[in-house]
Amino acid sequence: MFKKNVDAKALQRLSGADKKKLRRTAKQRFPQASDDDLDAILPPKVEITVAKYPSRTLVYGIEGELPMLFDIDGRGHELFPTVYALWKVPYLLPAFTLKGGEVSHFILGGADLMFPGISVPPEGLPSFQAGQPWSVKVPGNPAPIAVGTTTMSNTEALKAGLRGKALRIAHYYKDLLWASADGRYVPNEGFYDDMVIEDPNFASASQHIDSSEEPSEGKQDKAAVDVSECLTEDHAINSETIENVTASTSELNLPQEKTTKEQTEEKEHQHLSTEEIDSLLDICLLQALHMNVKDKDLPMPGSILWSNHILPCRPPGVTLDIKKSSHKKLSKWLQSKSSSGLISVKEDKHKKEVMLIGISRKHPDYTAFKHHKRVQEPVEQHDNIVADGSSTKQLEVDEIYKPSSHVNPIFLAVDADTGKYYSASEAFDVVFRYVEKENLVKQTDKAKVILDATLCDALYKGAVKKGSAYPSEIHKKDLGSTFINRMQIHHRVARGNEVAIRKGAIRTVQIMTERRQGNKKMTRVSGLECFLLDADSLASELQKKFACSTTTAELPGKKGQHEVLIQGGVIENLAKHLVDHHGVPKRYIEVYDKTKK
Repeated sequence: MFKKNVDAKALQRLSGADKKKLRRTAKQRFPQASDDDLDAILPPKVEITVAKYPSRTLVYGIEGELPMLFDIDGRGHELFPTVYALWKVPYLLPAFTLKGGEVSHFILGGADLMFPGISVPPEGLPSFQAGQPWSVKVPGNPAPIAVGTTTMSNTEALKAGLRGKALRIAHYYKDLLWASADGRYVPNEGFYDDMVIEDPNFASASQHIDSSEEPSEGKQDKAAVDVSECLTEDHAINSETIENVTASTSELNLPQEKTTKEQTEEKEHQHLSTEEIDSLLDICLLQALHMNVKDKDLPMPGSILWSNHILPCRPPGVTLDIKKSSHKKLSKWLQSKSSSGLISVKEDKHKKEVMLIGISRKHPDYTAFKHHKRVQEPVEQHDNIVADGSSTKQLEVDEIYKPSSHVNPIFLAVDADTGKYYSASEAFDVVFRYVEKENLVKQTDKAKVILDATLCDALYKGAVKKGSAYPSEIHKKDLGSTFINRMQIHHRVARGNEVAIRKGAIRTVQIMTERRQGNKKMTRVSGLECFLLDADSLASELQKKFACSTTTAELPGKKGQHEVLIQGGVIENLAKHLVDHHGVPKRYIEVYDKTKK
């Protein structure tokens, strides 16, 4: 549903009558939701916005915050909660529990949920009808990862031998609707970029749930979901089941099974003492701060720091479990490091997690640590080596901002350079320095900032309709995003020693397959210049890789921009090659297959 990047046609606030109507529709669509549940996702005293898309889809959200609901047909018949809403109220929808975290890899890839990937509890498949909204969960993790519509009833599913498609996925974690939120986040430490596993902080608690307890009438759906999670016995799926989980898995490879040696090493590491685990955690943190975590990446959610930076720094074969440390929780461990002065953290009450906001690179522990270059695991040659033997250079893509005439007075007031580029976090720092300098924090409500004439003009001059009153205050969580929206957006692309800074948001690489002369196919790829890729060099490379004819041509009316034409329908392999070999992020690749009817 949200696989392609499509801009909204309009964004407007809902009137009071429309908000009441939306609430009634949500109550009918989610009958198990209480009034408190609806208040959590549609607060009665805040503004609700609706974004209208060309496909008739409507996305409802809290103004300045996160999308909460989306309506596929625009009539309320196919209203669904977003994953952000489900993370606030996990039992808003009944849920299917996967057989293991491995299956989530396919869901996050955009595939529908198949019955062989569902864990069926001992009491049998729960009752459901075709066309109902259901969510998807991973065993041991209370936060849903996707929502969709059932394709058949439980009776029909049993008659079919639990084969076929169970849920037509409409929205999932990591899709474009999730990514469109300015304050996007993950709910716990089990959420990774390509997979969701059990939450370490939840798994231990879930083991104590009494599976024989009958759910009460008011909480029947919630209890049923929890029981199905806790009674999941098989957290691993064999290769035969994997083939039946999704509709398109032929090109994806799951991690190979661990060898006997690796299993032995991991078993040995499970007997590490608490002191040894604490020491290993500190080493991995220091290694991550030296090698991976840069100041421009801050602020960073603790879950991202853990999954993307700390875990990759652990020694091979070691299972790093925060629960077996003396701190027990990631938040407590990070706060202890903050107390020692190595890092600075703060709790984000909105996201309900600890954020890393600063690193003391002059701290004795940091300066005394001797970091090492991590040895990369061997990979297949065709994914990372060019045909002529030269290795891939790391690609970096950053969104940066330049001060405009609107915000220049703020930068000048804090002696900041108006001619340089700033990351989002650096721009946030500038405006908050101004707030601190002018003492604009509201004394009766520390979460709000009073707007003086300079700051009000910087944020709203020219943006408020004629005749409307200018706001007198703004919430702190909205200040940063409003401020950078008034700056000039640029993007910086770096590959090795080659760096380019261009105005505007970065454009996507477009790959399109079409028919030529009967049944022959031709694949076009354009937008390469945005990622510092030379069309002629790529054409020569693809000619060898796909053993086919390739040519280059200048795009009509776009001087200096070229496209590569490849003989044959190589659309999927080409996209994978650009991601794996040239480091082009998936979110910046658009694929159009015009050969499908």
